[in-house]
Amino acid sequence: MAPKDLKEAFVSNLNGTSLGEVALGTFLAPVCFMIRGLIFILYQQIKGTLPLPFPTISHLLLDFCVLILPLVLSCTVLSSFLLQVAVSLTFASACVFYYIYHTSSTFSAQRSQKPVSSFLQSHVQFNQVPFVTLFRVFINVKTAISILAVDFVVFPRRYAKTETYGTGAMDFGVGGFVFANALVCPEARRKNISGSKMSYVTKQILAVWPLLTLGMGRLVSVKMTGYHEHVTEYGIHWNFFFTLAIVRVLASALLTVLPSRYLWLFALLISGIYQFFLETSELKAFILHNHDREKDFVHANKEGIFSLAGYVAIYLTGVQIGHYVMQPRSQVREWLRMIFSLFLGSLVLFAALRTCQTLVEPVSRRTANFPFVLWSLAQSLFFMSCFGLADMLLLFLKRTSDSRIVPSWLDTYNKRADTDKGLCKTRGETDKLCIVQAVSRNQLLFFLLSNVMTGLTNSLVDTLSCSGSFSVCVLLLYMFINSLVIYVLHVCGVTVKFW
Repeated sequence: MAPKDLKEAFVSNLNGTSLGEVALGTFLAPVCFMIRGLIFILYQQIKGTLPLPFPTISHLLLDFCVLILPLVLSCTVLSSFLLQVAVSLTFASACVFYYIYHTSSTFSAQRSQKPVSSFLQSHVQFNQVPFVTLFRVFINVKTAISILAVDFVVFPRRYAKTETYGTGAMDFGVGGFVFANALVCPEARRKNISGSKMSYVTKQILAVWPLLTLGMGRLVSVKMTGYHEHVTEYGIHWNFFFTLAIVRVLASALLTVLPSRYLWLFALLISGIYQFFLETSELKAFILHNHDREKDFVHANKEGIFSLAGYVAIYLTGVQIGHYVMQPRSQVREWLRMIFSLFLGSLVLFAALRTCQTLVEPVSRRTANFPFVLWSLAQSLFFMSCFGLADMLLLFLKRTSDSRIVPSWLDTYNKRADTDKGLCKTRGETDKLCIVQAVSRNQLLFFLLSNVMTGLTNSLVDTLSCSGSFSVCVLLLYMFINSLVIYVLHVCGVTVKFW
């Protein structure tokens, strides 16, 4: 069998893993982010300052070791011990949190003032919702790791994309990407539609040309180089860039006529009607039948075309949740209530998913059926609420330890600190030395760079014959190069945007 056929067979006919294991894998990223914040707070508490004198590369290495290394190891050599890894890191975080809280300089003064209740009533202010950015960045990072790791034997087959039914870790990446884009779209941020509705839709069509260009570039490069491809993912000519672009245009058209308060209801209606047709017509058999792709364009790309219904439903719900998350709030208590609502929503959706899988059919990324929509939304809300909780815990610890300028995504500095030019300058310097902010600044470039590096690595390395240790080294080098490029651009203040 030719190498191309071997690689295609290696990523085909897979059945995924359990819902719990996917949720546990996503839980690891917020824990790693929590550990990063604890390291900075502990350093400041011991040394009395931040590690700013360190060379810039040291901050990159720290972020890489704390934020990316555990994610690479957890989906490769430590995948069989994922629960133990998550429990160990959570326990270590809890111990450090407890130590910092009980040894902080302000603890004894705050003990009599009920610091928890005081914290709940305190005010916060920031320009963007921090855990939304964290959610979007780590969806990107985990996707970047997976698209190369899946070609190595050390990556468990249960984490790869499923063939027809099932919940692989990589299956969530597709729905999570669509949901993440919806959270920050203009409609979610309540930006007014200027001009007529038709001109607005036209503007959105023109705005997706970078995605269409990238999709065409990927299509041409894959066909010209003979790069292996999993046809049942999207089809012969379709790819993820086309899905992102067309979902954006279709959703924008719907958002011009649908009331924003009831987007979730229309999402439910779209995905429900689509599931009804899957169950009562020949549509499901048509999509899953894999021996008629030579007939025409629709037959060749049926997965990509018909799955748009499910992704539009995810997008509309993401816009609705974006409306809710980005409502003005000033007190910590209000933000905690919102985070709890997201978590509760994820539990309700997981319960609905269990019922739907029992009564209707299992999750299918290939068709983007109703259970897939429920799973993508439930998993996204769980992931985002975990980041929100981690953010709030770091904020509480910063308040009690008086660490005003410790890098975090929560801008919670009081007016006195903000008017201190020295603190503002130091804060600006620490903001630059953060790989999360670096990826956030150039997210599309990071995703594109990851795809290019994945193709380059596959052309240079026989991934199927690599040992486990060598595979991990290649993955770490690949992620370090991606991180280094994006980090240097961020430190230099460069935002790559060509549209």
